[in-house]
Amino acid sequence: MNAPLLVIVDAANVVGSVPDGWWRDRRGAAERLRDLLVPYADEGLPDFPGPLEVVLVVEGAARGVPSVAGVRVESAPGSGDDRIVELAAEAGERRCLVVTADRELRSRVGALGAEVTGPRTVRP
Repeated sequence: MNAPLLVIVDAANVVGSVPDGWWRDRRGAAERLRDLLVPYADEGLPDFPGPLEVVLVVEGAARGVPSVAGVRVESAPGSGDDRIVELAAEAGERRCLVVTADRELRSRVGALGAEVTGPRTVRP
């Protein structure tokens, strides 16, 4: 059986896509996003049927947010974008989808063969 689609979510970019006061509690915003992603692990996303392996990459004040069933949280030691690129590179031939609106990051992971989609895919 093939490995499930690897979905890497740029927490800072997706959280920042909705002006809901996230800047007052970055860690809490990352935890809320993590919890919002849980159903996607089994149910899938539009155009990407489940099951999925969901990885949420956090940085800065959101570092240390724990993983939960269905969503692995990766705390970037430095730049979240750099960690996302590393994860996409580690995927090798495995199908990988990166969720971000960051143009530079989209270009970097696209060069590695990853597919990209915007924040609305996971946060309608």
